[in-house]
Amino acid sequence: MKKDKHVIEALSSKITIENGKITDVSEPRIENCPIFERGHGIKKMTKESVKENINFRIKHFGYCTNKREVSQEDTLVPVGMSEILSTNLRLKKIDVVVGACDCIGTLLMDKPEIVEGVGGRVSGLISTTPIPEIIEKVGKENVLFPETAKLDPIAGIKLAIEKGYKNIAVTLLGGPIVKEIAEMEFGDDINIYLLIAHNTGISRELAEECFEYGDLIAACASKHIRDVAQEQNAYYYGKIVSIYAGSEIGRELLDNRLREIGKDLSTADYPQDKSYFPKPLL
Repeated sequence: MKKDKHVIEALSSKITIENGKITDVSEPRIENCPIFERGHGIKKMTKESVKENINFRIKHFGYCTNKREVSQEDTLVPVGMSEILSTNLRLKKIDVVVGACDCIGTLLMDKPEIVEGVGGRVSGLISTTPIPEIIEKVGKENVLFPETAKLDPIAGIKLAIEKGYKNIAVTLLGGPIVKEIAEMEFGDDINIYLLIAHNTGISRELAEECFEYGDLIAACASKHIRDVAQEQNAYYYGKIVSIYAGSEIGRELLDNRLREIGKDLSTADYPQDKSYFPKPLL
């Protein structure tokens, strides 16, 4: 049997999944996340609690296996990156999402239910290997590297442009690639929107670049993201893992989602209540 291997970051831990089995879990870097305490009863993050959560994902929606579900009509949380993107696809504020998925690699998504199915369940994807059955579910023509599942958002942007998309949202991990993409020239009629997640542990410099170049930035368990947000009086939604707007278009995309579900619009109310934050911030 051909071996598949997927390496992810989730719950502040690095996890390796091979042929549907967890083969390695690092010690979590945070002790508590109120979201997982409320949703899963996990009061203290441990290697065992991380394994339990990932095994739940494997069992119930085929995470990192040939049973991976990639389409989801219902949202998993009221306001997350995938929910914001799905709403704005429906509103035609964006045309396509360049994202990443376990078993697939970099792909283009122009259907809200695919964005939710893929993005609502994906964690920080470090590397993955292709599983043909899952690639077929999203359409091989939408997958950048079906033979290798390589992760390359810049190549994804270029393919989206070749296919005629103009308003392109890109999901990224916090890192140097944010600035790299922002400084690239793609054409006067092309709009690139950067949504940056999985920011736990990033440096102060990278946090500043997220707000300089990004449109929406997830707080995760990042001290520096929260510090820069407060210094810049950034608009945001959410008390625990806030989503911050780094630009006016980012705020518009966020508020579009909030309007759709009848929530109060984004706020710039500081200081935020630290009692809601994951512990410790990194």
